[in-house]
Amino acid sequence: MEQRFPKHFIKATDAICDYDSHVPAPLFRKAFQIMKSATDAGIVICGLGFYELYVNGHHITKGALAPYISNPDDILYYDRYDITKYLRIGENVIGVILGNGFMNPFGGRIWSFEKAAWRGPLRMALELQWCEDGEIHSLQSDETFRVSSSPITFDELRIGTFYDANLEKTGWEYSGYDDSAWANASFVDAPLGEPRLCTAEPVTVYREIRPVKISFYDDFCFCCKENISYAAPIEQTRVKNTYLYDFGENNAGVCRLKIKGKKGQTVKLRFGDLLVDGYFTVSDTIFIRPTANYYFDYPQMDVYTLKGDVEEIFVPPFTYHGFRYVLVEGITEEQATEELLTYLVMSSAMDERCEFSCSDETLNKLFAMTKRSDRSNFMYIPTDCPHREKNGWTADAALSAEHMLLMMTAENSFREWLVGIRKAQRTDGAIPGIIPTAGWGFDWGNGPGWDCVCVYLPFFCYQYTGDKSILEENAEMIFRYLQYASSKRDERGLVEFGLGDWLQPGHREEEPDCPLCVSDSMMLLDISVKAMKIFEIVGNNSYEAFASNLVTELRSAIRKHLIDFDTMVVYGNCQTAQCLALAFHVFEPQEENFALKQLLRLIHEANDHLACGVLGGRQIFRVLLRFGEADLAYKMIVGPGFPSYGEWILDGATTLRESFRRPDEKKDSGNHHFWGDIAAVFIQYFVGLKVNPNLTDMNEFEISPVFPKMLDFAKANYTLKNGEQLCVFWKRVDKKIELVLQVPECMHGQLKVPSGWCLEEEKKSSNLLLHTLTKCDIITGTV
Repeated sequence: MEQRFPKHFIKATDAICDYDSHVPAPLFRKAFQIMKSATDAGIVICGLGFYELYVNGHHITKGALAPYISNPDDILYYDRYDITKYLRIGENVIGVILGNGFMNPFGGRIWSFEKAAWRGPLRMALELQWCEDGEIHSLQSDETFRVSSSPITFDELRIGTFYDANLEKTGWEYSGYDDSAWANASFVDAPLGEPRLCTAEPVTVYREIRPVKISFYDDFCFCCKENISYAAPIEQTRVKNTYLYDFGENNAGVCRLKIKGKKGQTVKLRFGDLLVDGYFTVSDTIFIRPTANYYFDYPQMDVYTLKGDVEEIFVPPFTYHGFRYVLVEGITEEQATEELLTYLVMSSAMDERCEFSCSDETLNKLFAMTKRSDRSNFMYIPTDCPHREKNGWTADAALSAEHMLLMMTAENSFREWLVGIRKAQRTDGAIPGIIPTAGWGFDWGNGPGWDCVCVYLPFFCYQYTGDKSILEENAEMIFRYLQYASSKRDERGLVEFGLGDWLQPGHREEEPDCPLCVSDSMMLLDISVKAMKIFEIVGNNSYEAFASNLVTELRSAIRKHLIDFDTMVVYGNCQTAQCLALAFHVFEPQEENFALKQLLRLIHEANDHLACGVLGGRQIFRVLLRFGEADLAYKMIVGPGFPSYGEWILDGATTLRESFRRPDEKKDSGNHHFWGDIAAVFIQYFVGLKVNPNLTDMNEFEISPVFPKMLDFAKANYTLKNGEQLCVFWKRVDKKIELVLQVPECMHGQLKVPSGWCLEEEKKSSNLLLHTLTKCDIITGTV
């Protein structure tokens, strides 16, 4: 049967939770009768901010943080459930718990969420429909729903959940419960957003981890004024008799607490990804209210109060944390066992698409770190870090879109987030730096290096799925952005607004070597080139012509004003400026080798280390590998010395960090993904596996490996939509390379042998192809 979006929202109270006024999560309950066996029964629900749904005691919520993370004045997300198997003849009960989520995101004060126009009492809309002997029955959320407070006394997405088991209303979600002391719900206005069923994968637990070490602290402060060394401790954060649980690796999720104790015993779990001088610290968290009581009472903390005398299990809803370490307060030595805490590692439920391994354990660890960072930062939307902001920063997602899609089936989630991006786009075409937003991010935090998300996401989704509809859905948004960005050009025809080459090692965040007019103009050029291709594919000739004209004018302006053709040096004389110009084909083919020499000079002047921020870092290894500098690219990635990815491993990192910092510098976020394009570099260059390289055929591939001297073998497996795998493996045998391809029958492609090698022998057996390469001049082979 057809089910509509229910529009009658109800609330339990007008009270709004905040730091100074804890309002318990509300319970909603509705008992109803079914006279005959029910068929074709379904519920459509919108719970704001988050909800947990029960039918006759069965917890049927699709996953954590349902229904989605969004601005409810832009989009009202609903979920649909088939509940036929849960209904029975007689009394039935629907139960709902609401969490603050993005209906009341008061923990995001830095980004003005506390000023959000939609912020208000928690509310929900629900409709149940079922059939009895062919007759349709329905039930909608209304004032007959009974409401009460829950044992969740406080919850906030960025902070945590506080739960008092002594306040439980046992059996409330089952039939026969006496709710006569409960109040009735009341109607409340719906937010302004457009109703929409959520199509993104749910957030689920995909791993469970046990602690690898448990340590005791008798007395220390868990927050210092600086997180370089354990100095200047904040006395209000001093705790005694605590236990530190180390889970061995950084991830995102929650802990399942399993404990037996006395009634009223309160256990506090504080989560962090950092130790300083061996001490647990929360000093790398951005504190929404930077006062001592906030440090002590709120950052990344779950609290559980026991009812006592029985084994109790608690999994906090409506939140998640980024952490490796958990500081546990309020337990006895006997309770401090390995079974006390289990790490429930969470992420959007995306499948793995590609795997990589090689002879260098450093690269293998970096690949695993990238996967862990991607998963930690994907809870419906791609976020910037799981332990503090949890914001959908546009540049972060844009820079990671390709490697995420190469490694995971992220296209549905990206597609859903693009709906939010379209809704957030201003009427003049501008895009904010974070999405969802309450209006923050148009005056700071955007610019072409960030706004490119509107093109990169649909472009790479199309490349890895072949689904043209995602381009069609976003073509209008892309065109409006091009018009907006084009209007920002100065008298030279260049653009210069927003953020530039963020987080260059050894530099202040907003003071990179690359001038803003260079990075902005180069990024807008690439946006326009990709947009032109998108418009060509969807067949919009007028949009394509606009983009083509913008490409021509930008490239001409860049060449005229930003390049010294006597030296082939790009204005700024830095790695980012030089590599962006090479990556985006600003130079003519006959100029590129001279421009490359200048890039190599800049790299050598930095002692063969990275001197780029995130915009240059996304391109520099690709440029080097394109021009045959595999050994240099490898050296810059692995290290040793500052800055390099290899140094992160030596420093104990298990996820990618936000920035490259020296040991004596203040620590930054330890779990970001926007430096993760190295994973794609490993697959696309060190193995050489490229999928749909010409954007014309999902069954086409290109194998074009490079062979860094330090690698003895490399392998990648890419899983197709039908479950078959395209596998590439090469290894050194004496002074030759043996390259093996396992190619599904549905695929076809080309082997491009790198410069300095030639194809000596080719053998075929079933779907296996064995190639032997030997040193010589360049030659190209075809599979």
